[in-house]
Amino acid sequence: MKEMKEIRPTDLKVEAAGLWLKRWFLLSAGTIDDFNVMTVGWGFLGGIWGKSFAQVMVRPSRHTFKYMEKYDTFTLSSFPGDYRDALMLLGTRSGRDGDKVADSGLTPVSSVIAEAPSFEEADLVLECRKVYWQDLDPAHFLDESIERHYAGKDYHRVYFGEILRAAISDSGV
Repeated sequence: MKEMKEIRPTDLKVEAAGLWLKRWFLLSAGTIDDFNVMTVGWGFLGGIWGKSFAQVMVRPSRHTFKYMEKYDTFTLSSFPGDYRDALMLLGTRSGRDGDKVADSGLTPVSSVIAEAPSFEEADLVLECRKVYWQDLDPAHFLDESIERHYAGKDYHRVYFGEILRAAISDSGV
């Protein structure tokens, strides 16, 4: 198992936009015995209400949505570049259609605080507790080009997760 060191969420130093847009995260919700994962490339890391936060967006049509609704915690795992194919598979295949995690070759492991699992191969793990959600409202889009992401009118639900624990590999992110 990869050595991970726990750090305070406020001490996390990463290129946040690059993590989301270039590397992606694996979002996991549920329990080690019953969970689903999806690759996410849109989100935010920052602070609000005096706490460190990760914001993730999940469409109601995604299988992971029911797990996000049912459970109070979720994890975000980031991986080195050689796991790109696994993340692509997990982002394009539904958990409704079989064991996509087994097919990806990634190894789910129990998290320290969150019920949701994280992954042995990750080089960054954020364990989060949901504290707020908000559905995107297209009436508030100020840039009409945003609507092209919603041909099916399946607007994301945004979850605000307080980062309860952050762990990073010795090699960094």
